[in-house]
Amino acid sequence: MAAERQGSLAPGVRPREVWSWAMYDFANSGYTTVVITAVFNAYFVAEVAGNAPWATFAWTCALAVSYALIMLTAPLLGAYADAHAAKKRLLIVTTLGCILFTAALAFVGRGDLWLAIALIVLSNFFFGSGENLIAAFLPELAQSEALGRVSGWGWSLGYLGGLVSLGACLAYVIWAQAQGMEATGFVPVTMLITTAIFALASLPTFLFLRERATPVSNAGAVVREAFSRLRDTLRHAHRYTDLRRFLICIVFYQAGIQAVIALAAVYAQQVMGFTTRDTLFLILLVNITAAAGAFLFGQVQDRLGHVRTIVLTLAGWIVAVLLAYAAQSPPLFWVAANLVGVCLGASQSAGRALVGYLSPPARTAEFFGLWGLAVKLSSILGPVTYGAVTWVSNGDHRLAILITGTYFVAGIAIIASLDVRRGRAAALDPK
Repeated sequence: MAAERQGSLAPGVRPREVWSWAMYDFANSGYTTVVITAVFNAYFVAEVAGNAPWATFAWTCALAVSYALIMLTAPLLGAYADAHAAKKRLLIVTTLGCILFTAALAFVGRGDLWLAIALIVLSNFFFGSGENLIAAFLPELAQSEALGRVSGWGWSLGYLGGLVSLGACLAYVIWAQAQGMEATGFVPVTMLITTAIFALASLPTFLFLRERATPVSNAGAVVREAFSRLRDTLRHAHRYTDLRRFLICIVFYQAGIQAVIALAAVYAQQVMGFTTRDTLFLILLVNITAAAGAFLFGQVQDRLGHVRTIVLTLAGWIVAVLLAYAAQSPPLFWVAANLVGVCLGASQSAGRALVGYLSPPARTAEFFGLWGLAVKLSSILGPVTYGAVTWVSNGDHRLAILITGTYFVAGIAIIASLDVRRGRAAALDPK
């Protein structure tokens, strides 16, 4: 096993460095798991917005604004990071930003709508920007034929990080409820627990992960330089047909994934009648299955093939959505949720690896910036669609989840025409 791990790494890369890179996935997963998926989203709808008819739509709009900001800045950050070998420096800034604004969510109480929206926009902006930057290190660390395997290590460790944050928060919530506390008392503390774990677990990344890139330009103004590189990418876009097609595919299937991530706890509580404790248990188990899915599919992805792996997981997503729609009692919903976990880990890992495989080596941060842009566009499209359907239908979450499933169908239709060999040849072509 040790020899296999070493053979997956790029020359000069030590296992400790890959571990330190993967630890960032461990560290930041608590944010998405606790804030976006399990706790604060349901708290926002039920307490901050008082279960108003527009509450779910307001939550999705807050996320949409943050993702729109990431879309506007990601290509520039990626181009700047490539030109100045600054991925690690920028990662430090985005990490601090996410930690500080997440901690500030502890001050949000009942009726503090605009404060909650502002802090979610800012914390999620810094989280998403950091996610793009850490992903851009992957092609520097792994052999091209092992990108799926190494990416799977990161995703699986990330879900374990989500488990740690969830477990810590669940233990506190159980204690707090035993003391008679309400959500307005214990949810703010879970925000502080999440930020503390993020800060501590990300330290190995900044201590051991190396910035291997070298500055490739001494141009003057950063903005002019970034736009110049982006114009060059767009001018030669016809050479990256398959990468462009996959980015479009990502927009669609990630729209479904992001809707599930952003509204999972809301659906569980509003439709299935789950309590906060029930929801935490549910997401805890889903993270276990997600870690297993990311690791297992990461091991077979490079042999099975990137496209086949993604199609298989998207088919699983469709089945999970149909089960959630049909569930009238908790047991079937638990089955659907754990199938979501397996497919979530596998599809996220496979997508990141395929982007790295199809990207020109000299422009990895820039193209991962475009990957981030596609994911963020989907993060607007999916949740806002879900939120709008619930608002228009007067709270019909079942209809909203069913419509979400159509995005996975579209993803399969688009990726079926992808030619991975042609895309890889275009990425390695020096012309």
